[in-house]
Amino acid sequence: MADAEQPLRAGWLGSELALRVCSALVLVPLAIGIAYLGGWPFALFWGAAAMGVLWEWIALVARSDQRSVLLTGGASLALAVALVATGHLLAAVVVLAMGAIGAASLALAERRTWVAGGIPYAGALALAPIVLRADDEDGFLAMIFLFAIVWATDIGAYFVGHALGGPKLVPQVSPNKTWAGALGGLIASVVVAVAVAKVAALPALFALAMVAVVLSVFAQGGDLFESFLKRRFHAKDSGRLIPGHGGLMDRLDGFVSASAAAALIGLARGGFEAPGHGLLVW
Repeated sequence: MADAEQPLRAGWLGSELALRVCSALVLVPLAIGIAYLGGWPFALFWGAAAMGVLWEWIALVARSDQRSVLLTGGASLALAVALVATGHLLAAVVVLAMGAIGAASLALAERRTWVAGGIPYAGALALAPIVLRADDEDGFLAMIFLFAIVWATDIGAYFVGHALGGPKLVPQVSPNKTWAGALGGLIASVVVAVAVAKVAALPALFALAMVAVVLSVFAQGGDLFESFLKRRFHAKDSGRLIPGHGGLMDRLDGFVSASAAAALIGLARGGFEAPGHGLLVW
C-alpha cells in the first residue's frame, strides 16, 4: 500500500510545486518592482493586498452576510493607508483601532472578537511595508532584505520539511509542519540574509543574522497563526486566488507578522525618519 501511494504523493507534490513556481515567477518580480517604485504605487499595492486579506478574513470568520463589517473595515483601512503614506503613522493606527471597534459592534456577538481582529491584521500588512519603504535612503534595501528572509524561510521549510519529515511542530494546529522544516527555514533565512548583507556591503553581519532569526521566527509564527485560524473555522484555504498557494492570506501569512516585526525594529532604532536604516545598520 505504501509503495502504491508513493507515486501518487510524488505526483501531487510535483503538481503543487509547479503551481507554486509559476505563481512565484509572477509575484516575485511584481513585488520587487513595486518596491523599487516606492511612493504611491507601493502604498496602493499593499493597500489593495490588505483589502483582499480583509475580505478573506471576514469570509473565513463570519457566519453570514457581513457587508457592513467589510465596509467599515475597508473604509478604515483605506484611510489608514492614505495617512501612513503621507507620514501620519500614529493617526493611521488610531483609525485602525476605531475601525476594529466599529466592526466589532456590527458583527454577530459570538464572532465580534474574530471579525474585529481582521482590521489590525490587514492593517499591519498595509502599514508595515509602507513604513519601511518610506525611508528614502534604505527603504528599498530594507524591503529586499525582508522579502529575502520571508521567502527563504518559506522555501527552506517547504523543501527540508518534505525531504526529512520527522516530529511534528504543532500537530494540533498544522499536522504537516515539522521541526526539521522549521529549522530548515530558519537556517535558509540566515544564509540568504547574510548573502544580501554582503552584496549590499552592510556592516555587522552577525547582528543582521540575528535579525534574520527573529524575522524568520515571526514569519513561521504567522504561518502557524493562519493555520490555527483555518482549523478554528474549518477551512482548508483562505481562498483560491493564487494557484498553488490558495488565498492571499495563505501566501502572506508569514509576511504580515515578519513585516510588522521588521517595522517595529526599524522604528525603534531609526525612528520615523529612517526605519529602513534602523533595521539594516547596526
